[in-house]
Amino acid sequence: MNQTKYIFVTGGVTSSLGKGIIAASLAKLLQARGYRTTIQKFDPYINVDPGTLNPYEHGECYVTDDGAETDLDLGHYERFLNVPTSQANNVTTGRVYLSVIEKERRGEFLGKTVQVVPHITNEIKERMQLLGKSGEYDIVITEIGGTVGDIESLPYIESVRQLLWELGDDNGIVIHLTLVPYLAAAGELKTKPTQHSVKTLMESGIKADILVCRTEHEISSDLRQKLALFCNVKKEAVIQSIDASTIYDVPNLMLEEGLDRVALKKLDLPEKNTPDLSQWNEFLHKLKNPKHTVNIGLVGKYVELQDSYKSILEAFIHAGAANETKVNVISIHSEYLDEKTVADKLKGLDGILVAPGFGGRGIEGKIETVRYARENNIPFFGICLGMQMAVIEYSRNVLGYADANSTEMNDSTSYPVISIMEEQKNITDKGGTMRLGAWKCTLKEDTLAHSIYGKTNILERHRHRYEFNGEYLYVLEKAGLKASGVNPDTGLVEIIELENHPFFIGVQYHPEYKSTVANPHPLFVHFVQAAVKNKVCC
Repeated sequence: MNQTKYIFVTGGVTSSLGKGIIAASLAKLLQARGYRTTIQKFDPYINVDPGTLNPYEHGECYVTDDGAETDLDLGHYERFLNVPTSQANNVTTGRVYLSVIEKERRGEFLGKTVQVVPHITNEIKERMQLLGKSGEYDIVITEIGGTVGDIESLPYIESVRQLLWELGDDNGIVIHLTLVPYLAAAGELKTKPTQHSVKTLMESGIKADILVCRTEHEISSDLRQKLALFCNVKKEAVIQSIDASTIYDVPNLMLEEGLDRVALKKLDLPEKNTPDLSQWNEFLHKLKNPKHTVNIGLVGKYVELQDSYKSILEAFIHAGAANETKVNVISIHSEYLDEKTVADKLKGLDGILVAPGFGGRGIEGKIETVRYARENNIPFFGICLGMQMAVIEYSRNVLGYADANSTEMNDSTSYPVISIMEEQKNITDKGGTMRLGAWKCTLKEDTLAHSIYGKTNILERHRHRYEFNGEYLYVLEKAGLKASGVNPDTGLVEIIELENHPFFIGVQYHPEYKSTVANPHPLFVHFVQAAVKNKVCC
């Protein structure tokens, strides 16, 4: 292919319809046909990135290898495609405006009045084509966040309109995702919301090429004909997206509906071959036909919103399928755990994961959770803050350092076993200033970590400001808490583990970010394996 083709995915009627899953599913099908495909997300909020957002606001913050703090949809892209994303795959209004304002301050606009059109829209178009112009991709799918008609989305919609005109025929198409609601009182599906949504899109100068209709019930042939007629699309371009038992069913559902074939036809591209989804379907078969069931407690501070720990939940799905095991994740709020309630709240669990987070709320509950798992030989997995809580718990209850803590929670502690990095101490800006992205880790031989990974050198993604305090390494190791993974350049401890325990491991990084359908993360795979073994033997 000489020219990169572009697919834009917009949404209407309501938010949370699953644009990211549709984009990822289409990309998976195009990839399986042999096309080099990537996906990018343009978010209309004014934050420069989601890094400073509370998880309750926008779900988890997903981190890429190059250290970009991005939207959680990028996690879906990587899990489906098994291809890393980067800073270029996620753009926000804040980042666009910041860039334009910086250019204005440097005098790059030669005294012109800086306006939304053309300066903001030109910046958006430039970023929309960044990956396409790299020469690495045949097709770039761009998901536009928000809902058509939102004030904040207007510059993006205008940029898409301009770009479609500039690209010319057959080089760019628009997929519009809408809702076709079922009214129980009337006993029928209603198309009017979709008609209005498409009309709103057309008022901005964009004609939808394909309609993807989210629905709880089958859309009849007559209804498809009606949608095609009133929304000005071909009947074959009215695609049904019915509720599925798992998001991983969606690529197969879209294949049955012919979404990839319609898209290729409109882009004037050959179908090449039938998508090879054999590995994907093998994963699905194991996922839907488990031989075992385990209950894993996820102890965290943001459990009310499932999207707060999206990558962890998906990593459990991947690891569960790899072990032919159904993983029931039981969310437990750490704020309501203490020495008196921990045994009752955590009883019956086959494994316990203490989740990442920031701030002092719920910390003591996490520390009590670690103690309970350690003393009762329950498989334990601590991620980032969870690993730090394991270090604090061991320092308090084994070494006898009663007020051991992290300086994040208590900067006057006598035993700061977790402390802020030296280079972080004078930082005042909170956005994008943590230890971010992929960092090296060297694993010590004859350790649990080394046996899990099966190699000595690994690369894992980070997102944190506080670290294991190396001053306490000797005394903790002497007491039995081993540092099995260390950064070779900085000497910072990355992994801790306990011997003579069914499974006790804490990692400073976020392994969940790298778990995909094709490559479930080994730490999650072995943790689930340990939980299965614990259930059987104990």
